[in-house]
Amino acid sequence: MAVHGISRDLLAMLFELGREHHPNEFVAVLRERDGIIRDLDLVPGTIVREESASFRIDMLPLDIHQAGSAHSHPNGVLSPSSADLRFFPTVGRYHIIVGYPYRERDWRCYRADGSPTHLEVVE
Repeated sequence: MAVHGISRDLLAMLFELGREHHPNEFVAVLRERDGIIRDLDLVPGTIVREESASFRIDMLPLDIHQAGSAHSHPNGVLSPSSADLRFFPTVGRYHIIVGYPYRERDWRCYRADGSPTHLEVVE
């Protein structure tokens, strides 16, 4: 799966989820269609706290279009934590962090190994 972009609508939804859950984190699974990340799944049984959000891997839907994850950092730090780096490889190849105050530029994308990557925002 070659992902090269994220839909503007989904990115706006991620910012909204960050605002709604603040001061807690949120976490979601990202899905792609035709190389664009367009959808998300909120996993049943997700636990959210101020400094973490988690779910059981066995609760993930079976989906060949699973692209990675998205979660928030209410402290505004957009780089992955050590816990993020352990989590990323379990859920796909692309991982988005949105941070407070959840505006248009308050996000970053990382590969499963934690290296930064660019995603084009598309309509």
